[in-house]
Amino acid sequence: MRVNFLQVLRDNHGRVINYLRLAVTDRCNLRCFYCMPEHGLDWLSRTDLLSYEEMLRICTLLVKNGISKIRITGGEPFVRKDIMSFIAALSTLNGLHELTITTNGVLTAPFIPELKKYGLRSVNLSLDTLDRNKFLAITRRDELPAVLNTLEQLLHHGIEVKLNAVVMDGKNTDDIIPLVQLTKDLPLSVRFIEEMPFNGSGNTMTAPQWNHIKILETITNQHPGISKLADPPYSTAYNYHIPGHKGTIGIIAAYSRSFCGTCNRIRITPQGMLKTCLYDNGVLSIRDLVRAGNTDEQITTQLTNAINHRAKNGFEAEQNSVHESMAAIGG
Repeated sequence: MRVNFLQVLRDNHGRVINYLRLAVTDRCNLRCFYCMPEHGLDWLSRTDLLSYEEMLRICTLLVKNGISKIRITGGEPFVRKDIMSFIAALSTLNGLHELTITTNGVLTAPFIPELKKYGLRSVNLSLDTLDRNKFLAITRRDELPAVLNTLEQLLHHGIEVKLNAVVMDGKNTDDIIPLVQLTKDLPLSVRFIEEMPFNGSGNTMTAPQWNHIKILETITNQHPGISKLADPPYSTAYNYHIPGHKGTIGIIAAYSRSFCGTCNRIRITPQGMLKTCLYDNGVLSIRDLVRAGNTDEQITTQLTNAINHRAKNGFEAEQNSVHESMAAIGG
C-alpha cells in the first residue's frame, strides 16, 4: 500500500478525520446477546447493501480526501461472499496507509495468509471469554475452538492482534484476569471494553456496572506492578503494561466516552449510511447519492458538508438517536 496524503479532512471542531470504519454486512454467524437479539435481525436484502463496486468508489473518494486508514467491520465480514477480492482491491488504493479488519474469528483462519499478502498488519479479534461454556452462553454458538485457532494463526503469521473483550456484569467479569494472562507469553494487546446495550432493542442506555475504573482496579489488584503506557494519537484505549509480559492491556471507555475529544473516525453502515459518530442515527445516505447518479465531486461535497456538521461528542449525538444493533451500526 502506497502512502500519499493528498488532503487533510477536518470536522467543524477542528478534528482531523482520517479513519473510516466500513461495515460490509449486517449479518453475523454468532448471536452475542449484547449485539443482537437471539434470533438475529431482519437482515438487509442484497439490493439494500452497498455493492463492492459502490464501496470501492466511496473508499477511493474518501482516501483522496484524507482518509488514510480503513477498518472492515460487520456484522461479521467473512460471512459476505467474495470479501477477499474486495480487500485486495482496497489494498491497492494510493494514499491508504493502513487497512485492518475486525472479526469474530469463526471463519477467519483460512484467509490469514491472504490477508498477510494484502498488507494487513493488524486484526481486531472479538473474544469475551476463554471458557467454552461461557462462550456458548454469550454468543449462543459453540465456536470457541475456531476462534482460538484464528488467534494462533494470526500470531503465527506475524499479524498484530488486538483482542477485544466486552466486560459484562454477571457474565464474564471473572474472565478478566485469565484474559490478562494471555499477555504474559503472547505478543498481543488484550483490550477490555465497557458494555454498551446496542442489541437492537432500542432500550435507553444505563451506565455499566463495570466501567473503565473498576476494570483497571480489578487488574491492578492482581498485578500491582502494572504501569501506564503512552497512548498513541487518536487512541480509544487507555494502555498499560505488566512487567515481564510480552503483550499489553487496553481499556476502552466506550460508554464513558472519554476519547470523544480526539475522535478521528467516521462510519459507513452496510446500507451506505454515513455516521459521523457511533451514537448518531446516520447523517447522510451515500448509497442514495451514488445510485442517483451523482458525480464524484457532488458526492465529495455532500460528504464534506456532513463532516462539517458533526456533533461535538457522543453525548450530543445520541440526544435524538435510537440504539440500533451493533451489527447494523458496524462497530
